[in-house]
Amino acid sequence: MSRLNYHHLYYFWRVAKQGNLTQAANNLHVSQSALSLQIKQLEEVMNVRLFTRKGRKLVLTEVGIQAFSYAEEIFKKGEELESLLTLGIQSEQPVIRIGMLSTMSRNFIESFIEPILRKPNIKYILHARGQTNLLNALADHQLDLALTNIEVRGTSKQIWQCRLLARQPIAIIGPPGLDLKPEFSDQYQYQRWVLPVNDSPIRSAFDGFCAQYQFKPNVVAEADDMAMLRLLARDAGALAVMPGVVVKDELKSGELLEYMVLPNIFENFFAVSVNRHLPNPIVTELLNTKVLNG
Repeated sequence: MSRLNYHHLYYFWRVAKQGNLTQAANNLHVSQSALSLQIKQLEEVMNVRLFTRKGRKLVLTEVGIQAFSYAEEIFKKGEELESLLTLGIQSEQPVIRIGMLSTMSRNFIESFIEPILRKPNIKYILHARGQTNLLNALADHQLDLALTNIEVRGTSKQIWQCRLLARQPIAIIGPPGLDLKPEFSDQYQYQRWVLPVNDSPIRSAFDGFCAQYQFKPNVVAEADDMAMLRLLARDAGALAVMPGVVVKDELKSGELLEYMVLPNIFENFFAVSVNRHLPNPIVTELLNTKVLNG
């Protein structure tokens, strides 16, 4: 029988994750001495040294780093199992929990989940969050999939599975009847503009485009949310810079008009997931039905 005591390993994992014995003890509602004893017993049984002290800090040894990597995997799998058992993705009514970046186009989200919208036996739950909260929820198995327009790269602690779903061209869109051509000209300088905020990738790309033409737009409104940009484009009577998918209904009805597609400027949409021993089959179905655009 294995000598490894998983109760001791759990305490080691929590301390290593927290990086502070006092805080870990408070979070676990045990005394520091009891927590230290649990870790010492683990070290004695396994005949290894997991931590060294540098001043008041506990620092993982080389063996401790390896042990933490295994413990991280073990207890993440435990959280995944708990999520599976409590939320029951294999129940009579399968459930998929999708997180979406709060500033993304709702039209794109609807297009993505369209394959399951009319399936009566599937329940889907949508959560709008900021990027950091989105990824934290995904790592904690509160979500099956996250949709974002920001590419996610892996780290030593978390390997993300980031898949490009679509590339949407960015266009200049506005009310019909304006005397504007599909090539950029001096006529655009007389228009009012509605733009994404300064720190957005679309705004940065548009600013670069303007610099190329030595053009300074008359900006009357800015927004960091595509739903708000959609409303402003529809109601402000100004030109807006966004992917056409954001206002696809207005373009179809003629309420808005696409005047120009900006060259070599796109918004990318990504699906982010984590590796799971028991993947949600609905996630696989959705990802397999998507074809890249652009």
